[in-house]
Amino acid sequence: MRTVEASIDIAAPPERVWAVISDLNSFSGWNPFMTQAAGELVVGAQLSITIEPPGGKPMNFKPKILEVEPNRRLRWIGRFLIRGLFDGEHVLQVEPLNSGHTRFTQYERFSGVLTRVSGTLFSRTEAGFEAMNSAFKQRCEASN
Repeated sequence: MRTVEASIDIAAPPERVWAVISDLNSFSGWNPFMTQAAGELVVGAQLSITIEPPGGKPMNFKPKILEVEPNRRLRWIGRFLIRGLFDGEHVLQVEPLNSGHTRFTQYERFSGVLTRVSGTLFSRTEAGFEAMNSAFKQRCEASN
């Protein structure tokens, strides 16, 4: 198993941060990593997401939502071909801070037999998370 993680503090309340991250249809207007996203945020629903990792090719996948806790957490799992080959459990977490600000963390736990031969995928994913978090912070704070 391998985990990639990135966090950022945002000068906006958790409700605002959640409103932006849960508006999947707007991702194409601000998100440099998840450039397209669509679907309903309902446990069991399937999303449609396109990611464009820095230095990599765009990839489309259809993860299944495992958890939705408004203003707190969104979790899904995506798989390559079959379960256990290359699975990625992605979490978007919103944590209130004492200052009325928010810490946003996203991480992905990769598992499966192909995680050993995934080359630059993990470093590109981390760079994508960092780029997304930076753009996300700007979007949340600009409309605060």
